[in-house]
Amino acid sequence: MPLEESLRALDAHYQAMPPVASMQLRVAGYDGDTLVLEAPLALHVNDKGCAFGGSLVSLLTLAGWGLVTLHVQQAGLDADVFVADSEVRYLAPLFADLRAQARLDAGQSWDDFIATLRERGRARATLVATVPLPDGGAATTCRARFVAIARRHG
Repeated sequence: MPLEESLRALDAHYQAMPPVASMQLRVAGYDGDTLVLEAPLALHVNDKGCAFGGSLVSLLTLAGWGLVTLHVQQAGLDADVFVADSEVRYLAPLFADLRAQARLDAGQSWDDFIATLRERGRARATLVATVPLPDGGAATTCRARFVAIARRHG
C-alpha cells in the first residue's frame, strides 16, 4: 500500500474509534522512523489547566500503535497490533497542545520485527515515545512493547 494511502487508512482507523475520535488527534508527521500525533490542549485540560495525564498516555500509546501498524502495512502484511505493556513517566506539566512522537527503541530493528512476523505469525517491538515541552525537555515519556499477530484468512 502506498505510504499516503497507509497514512489516510491510519487516520480513518483512529477516527473510527469513538474515544479516539473525541481526542481530535491528527497525524502531524511521519518520516519512516518516527510517527508524530497532535491533539489540542483545550480538549485534554485537567483541573490545573495543563494536559490531563490520561490524555498524554493515550496519545503516546496511539502513536506507538500507529507506528507499528504503518510498518506492518508497508511490509504488505495483515496483522492485528496490540499494546502489551508500558511504562510512563510524567516529568513536567504541559500547558500547550499535545504532540507525541514515537520511534523504535534503540537496539531494535524493523527488519527483524517484520521477518519474525512473516516467519512466526507474531512479533514484538519495543517503542519509545515522548511528549516534548514547547521550550525543550519532555513532559511525558513512555516505553512500551507492542505485539503484532498475523490475521488468519481462510
